[in-house]
Amino acid sequence: MVLAGLDSMSFLHPIHVGEIAILRSSVNYVSNTSLEVGVKVMAENPFTGELRHTSSAYLTYVSLDASGRRQPVAPLMLETDEDRRRCSDAIRRRHLRLATRPEPPLKPPVEAAPPS
Repeated sequence: MVLAGLDSMSFLHPIHVGEIAILRSSVNYVSNTSLEVGVKVMAENPFTGELRHTSSAYLTYVSLDASGRRQPVAPLMLETDEDRRRCSDAIRRRHLRLATRPEPPLKPPVEAAPPS
């Protein structure tokens, strides 16, 4: 797996010195060779137990074999309503990401060899 993209990163609150950073992640969507992981970062005050949501991000990973070629990813099992909601939201993000992706640069035309 290699990181292929970061859709967004939202910073809501700082994590202060002495607080505990808690990262929660979930695989939200799986396509043929890639997947989306959502990450939520919380800060916990170790004295009061107070939790604050500090940041969130959506990361896209691509599965590669030992030769660097894309390889299939196992399907995602959607077992709960929350799993299905996350997957549906991830599909919407994927469509938006693909629709706004810049076009690859055009390759210059190959010139024909002069006749011999």
